[in-house]
Amino acid sequence: MHFNEMPFEDAIPVEGYGPGMFRIAGQVHQGAVLLCGAKVVPWGGYADRDSLLELKDQIDFIIIGTGPDMTHLPKEFREVFEAAEIGLEPMATPTAARTYNVLASEGRRVAVALLAV
Repeated sequence: MHFNEMPFEDAIPVEGYGPGMFRIAGQVHQGAVLLCGAKVVPWGGYADRDSLLELKDQIDFIIIGTGPDMTHLPKEFREVFEAAEIGLEPMATPTAARTYNVLASEGRRVAVALLAV
């Protein structure tokens, strides 16, 4: 899927996605990814909590793309972020990517961690 262009100042958008991949800033990234501002890095999924916890002072909340369908976040994962007072918003990855793009284009302090579809 390909998304329409929106203006971005201090963030890079998710331009598209497909089976096992994302297109971000003109480059294809395989597997799960984490975007925050102008930074995109591989994400290790629910076991990779540290890379998300490091964002605490940079963001207001993190959108979690749970794959092709919306699923509940694992309890242990949720509890770590509740203790750190970091809000999580889980949603299906396609919805998460679109939501992130809109919020980032508005200049919101948001990150997105996306599991591949």
